[in-house]
Amino acid sequence: MGIKVAIDGPSGAGKSTIAKALAAKLRYVYVDTGALYRTIGLYALRNGADTKSAAEVEPLLENISVKLKYENGAQQVYLNGENVSELIRTPEVSMAASDVSAIPAVRAFLLDLQKSIASENNVLMDGRDIGTVVLPDAEVKIFLTASAEERAKRRFEELSAKGDKSTYDEVLSDIQKRDYNDSHRDIAPLKQADDAVLVDSTSMSLEQVVEKIGEIIAEKTRKRTGIDKIKPLDKSKCKKVNPVRVFFYDILRVIVWTAFKIYYNVKFEGKENFPKKGSNIIASNHRSMADPVFVSIPARIQCSYMAKESLFKIKALNPLIRAFRAFPVTRGSGDTSVISTSVEMLEKGYNLVIFPEGTRSKDRTVLKGKTGVALIAAAAKVPVYPVAISFEGKLCFRKKVIVRFGKPIEPDEFEIKSGSPRELHAMKERIMSEISALVEKNYEQL
Repeated sequence: MGIKVAIDGPSGAGKSTIAKALAAKLRYVYVDTGALYRTIGLYALRNGADTKSAAEVEPLLENISVKLKYENGAQQVYLNGENVSELIRTPEVSMAASDVSAIPAVRAFLLDLQKSIASENNVLMDGRDIGTVVLPDAEVKIFLTASAEERAKRRFEELSAKGDKSTYDEVLSDIQKRDYNDSHRDIAPLKQADDAVLVDSTSMSLEQVVEKIGEIIAEKTRKRTGIDKIKPLDKSKCKKVNPVRVFFYDILRVIVWTAFKIYYNVKFEGKENFPKKGSNIIASNHRSMADPVFVSIPARIQCSYMAKESLFKIKALNPLIRAFRAFPVTRGSGDTSVISTSVEMLEKGYNLVIFPEGTRSKDRTVLKGKTGVALIAAAAKVPVYPVAISFEGKLCFRKKVIVRFGKPIEPDEFEIKSGSPRELHAMKERIMSEISALVEKNYEQL
C-alpha cells in the first residue's frame, strides 16, 4: 500500500526544501535524488575526470559506494564512508552533477537504488526525471518551477548564508546553463510528466508551497485509497452468522483446540479482552503458519482472513482456505477491492484477522506494519483488537507459545478526519505499538 510522490523541476525551484518539509509533515521517507548525482559529480571532480566524458566517468563507478542515512531526522549522504552532505552543495559540484546525470551508466548506477527505496516505503522523491523515468507509476506527480531570476535569488541567499563568495550574476548564469543542459540532454531530459500537476512558486512563500502541494497529495491519495467510496459499518445492521454454521464451527474449534493443546505448550493471556461478537478487526504480529489458528481458537464467531494470493493457486489448499473465509491479497498492488471485501466480511458478522506486517518475523522483532490495517479500520470504523503471538526459535512439538489479547482500540480513539496519509500512518503506528507492547509482555514470561 506504499504511496510514491514524485517532485520534478529545474534547479533552484526549492524541490529539496519543499520535499523535506512535506516528508516530515506526512512522515514519508524523503529521497534527495539530486544529492546522489552530486555525489557522483564530487567523486569525478576529486579524481580529475572530465564530468562530461562518459569514458572518464564510467570507470570510476566501480569504486563508488553511495549511501543515504537518516540521522537525527535528517538525510545524510555518504561517499565511500565519508559524510559529504555539505561538500556536495557548491556551484561547482552542481554543474558536475548536471554533467554526470547525462551519462547513461551513471543513471543506471543510481536507478536501482532509488527504485529499491521507493518499493519499500511511502516515499517523497525529488529530482529532474522522477515522474517520467524513476517512478513513472507514482500516485502523485508534481512539477515545481519558478522563474530563473527568482531561483537565482533564492540560491544566492542560501550560498551567501553559508559564506560562499559567488555573486548573484554567477549564480543566475549557472542556473540558466543548468536549465539548458537538463532540458536538452539526450538521456531523461527535464520535462513535465503528462499527468503531473504544475506548481509555479515564483510568487509563493515556502509555507504556501508546502500547503499547496500537501493539498494535492491529500486529494490524490484519497482517490487512490477509495476511502471516500466506502460507507462506515452500521453495527446495528450487521448480519449475524448463521447459527448452524456457528454450531459446526464450534465443534471444529474444540477439535482443533484440543489438537493444538496436545502438540504445543500454548498459553492464552487476556482472553477476557477477546470480542464476544463479530464485526471486529483482529490485528496480530506474524510468527508462523499456525498463527491464524492461534488467533481464532478463542473466537466463538468464525473469523475471516486475508491471505497472500499465491496460496490460492495451490489446488489442494484453495478449497480449504476459502471454506475458512480467507480471501486473496496481492502484496504491493494497492488493490482497493481488498478494502471492499474486508468491509463486506465485517458486514456479514465475521471478525477480520489481519497480520499488518505482511510477512512472518523470524524472531521476537515486530516488523514494520503496512497501512492497510489502518485504512480498513478507518473505512469501516470498527474496533481493532491487538494480539501478540510469541515463542522462542522455531515452532515445533511442545514449544511454549504465548498468545496475548489486548484491549480493543475503539474507533473514536483514532483521529481520522480526512483519511490523509498522515492520519493513516499515525493510526497504523498506534496499532503496531499496542502489538509490540503485548509482545514485550509475552517475552517476560518465556
